[in-house]
Amino acid sequence: MSTPVVSIAYHSGFGHTAVLAEAVRAGAADAGAEVHLIKVDEITDAQWETLDRSDAIVFGSPTYMGTASGAFHVFAEATSQRWFGRTWQDKLAAGFTNSASKSGDKLHTLQFFQTLAAQHGMHWISLGLLPGWNSSTASENDLNRLGFFAGAAAQSNNDQGPEGVHKADVATAEHLGRRVAQTAQTFALGRAAA
Repeated sequence: MSTPVVSIAYHSGFGHTAVLAEAVRAGAADAGAEVHLIKVDEITDAQWETLDRSDAIVFGSPTYMGTASGAFHVFAEATSQRWFGRTWQDKLAAGFTNSASKSGDKLHTLQFFQTLAAQHGMHWISLGLLPGWNSSTASENDLNRLGFFAGAAAQSNNDQGPEGVHKADVATAEHLGRRVAQTAQTFALGRAAA
């Protein structure tokens, strides 16, 4: 049984999204994956090659003005070389984002990631959790407390640094990392049996 390779391609403006990237990394590593954190605004040729050999790529960015950050958009456009060669065809993909507002139009960022993945012919992995914190007996400490399905979404107060990332959002990102690694392992087993 081979070890799945999961790469997390992310941008973090003020450190909040980096906390989530580390949580996704921890979850994927806990599930047995080889995991690579790649800052898209500092990406090297060797890291592009790491993305190319990955079984799964998890996209991450803060939500700024209703979409992924400018730095992430530059990376997304640079993936066009992979698009032409279908380099990422049939890889797995997932995503996470953060903003100061509870909604903050984070869904649009996750949908941007989904569209990017679809253009590359990748398979999208959803969060796979029911929404938390949506009844009188629920708590803001529930997994998926913000109720997103497409990926992991977090809310961090704009007057707090990375230490202010909500613990439930960190745990939700860890869940996403585990889910991606487990799905990558399932895909690998399926390919081996084919």
